[in-house]
Amino acid sequence: MNGYFITGTDTDAGKTLVATALLTKARRQGLSTLGLKPVAAGCEWGPDGLCNTDALSLQALTNPPVDYRTVNPVALEPPIAPHLAATQAGMTLRLAELERAVRPALDASRDLILVEGAGGWRVPLSTQEDLSGLAVRLALPVILVVGLRLGCISHARLTLEAIRADGLHVAGWVATQTDADIQEYAANIATLEALLDVPCLGKVPWLGKTTAQSDSLLLAERAADYLVLPGSPKLY
Repeated sequence: MNGYFITGTDTDAGKTLVATALLTKARRQGLSTLGLKPVAAGCEWGPDGLCNTDALSLQALTNPPVDYRTVNPVALEPPIAPHLAATQAGMTLRLAELERAVRPALDASRDLILVEGAGGWRVPLSTQEDLSGLAVRLALPVILVVGLRLGCISHARLTLEAIRADGLHVAGWVATQTDADIQEYAANIATLEALLDVPCLGKVPWLGKTTAQSDSLLLAERAADYLVLPGSPKLY
């Protein structure tokens, strides 16, 4: 157990919920932790400049603590695709620069380091580069978060294929119920278990939605009960 890249089948698949829950699980076991979100759109201005709620939650569950910019080196204000938000800010996102920003943190002596992506696996940084390229440069195994909704089975299979085509190992997948009402929940889970030939690290039921950081941390505490850390005995 050390570093992992967390991606999702789509935006709002539950990446931050899973990342914060895994960090919570690790802290319960007395492990040192570090949560990173290299690129975050949808940030708000505060005393320390632009900050993202998801990144603040990752920072809060990092132990020993680090400063915010270590967690989120690129903060963008508009809540839109990162490459579009960067264009509005007069910036160009580049993999080489992101790697230089993240690499020192990965060299920290931590038991569990999670690097959370943005959107799905192929979210673009520009017309030439995707954020998935950061996981490739860092050579991190991947945890795939599958948001349970119509179309998730195809999205999950395609994402798994794309990760492997990029030469990366998939450490496991997590199912998250993204809505209170979902048809054929059990059948969707059974199909995913049959078709995804990687360990299932857990299935997080609907726990409600929140926007406040304090509520996010409470949800992470609850979600942690449904997960196992990569490399641990299977929960299900």
